[in-house]
Amino acid sequence: MDSKKQSQHRFGKFADSYITSQTHAKGYDLERLIAIAQPQSDWSVLDVATGGGHTALKFAHHVKKVVATDITPRMLAKASDFITSQGVRNVEFKPADAENLPFEAGTFDLVTCRIAPHHFPDCQQFIHTSWRVLKTGGSLLVQDHVLPDDDIAARYIDDFERWRDPSHNRAFSHTRWKQMFTIAGFTVEHTEEVIKRHPFIPWAERQGCTSGIIAELRQKLTNAPPLAATWFQAENISEENASFVNHHIIIRGKKP
Repeated sequence: MDSKKQSQHRFGKFADSYITSQTHAKGYDLERLIAIAQPQSDWSVLDVATGGGHTALKFAHHVKKVVATDITPRMLAKASDFITSQGVRNVEFKPADAENLPFEAGTFDLVTCRIAPHHFPDCQQFIHTSWRVLKTGGSLLVQDHVLPDDDIAARYIDDFERWRDPSHNRAFSHTRWKQMFTIAGFTVEHTEEVIKRHPFIPWAERQGCTSGIIAELRQKLTNAPPLAATWFQAENISEENASFVNHHIIIRGKKP
């Protein structure tokens, strides 16, 4: 099964858990996206890989129109149900591959994508196609997993994420994110790091992990090499209240 079909399969299966996931639905990172983007009331916004629709919903209150896309039909349907249940009527829903966005050039003032690009087989292509659909002066605003510059720690952290969710493709360092934006023609205007602590069991169960997989993930936290262990900041690893952190980048690039 290729990675896109695997993502469709897994996120179709676990769609409900992403609607209710507090780490996706809430958090100061959503507020930071609004603060960084400074959305305007006449804007058209494209939310790529909308998942549970939480980013689309957040921006819908500030702009004229949001188009929410996802490659997984069931996830998109669940996001539609969720957003319309909030009384919001300025969000449209359209199935789309993040690497081949089916919109005319120069359509949107802002493209957003939150906690999804680590699933994309070709993240650089996603950034290129985002450039194409943006108006001149528009922005691409991405939040996603970020890795340390140390190769050993980065590979270990990526493998940990992939063990929990096989549709995880790869994450990138701050340096690589900036390079990809620059290659596509964006001027990088803002970057920051967000650190999010996750209750370990709900995090694993959101992707349907069995007790055996959960036990192996605990071992991976326990046996992490020093730099990866510092990155995870795991607490109470053997307990029911185990937790760890992951790191996200928020990066905004402008289309000159």
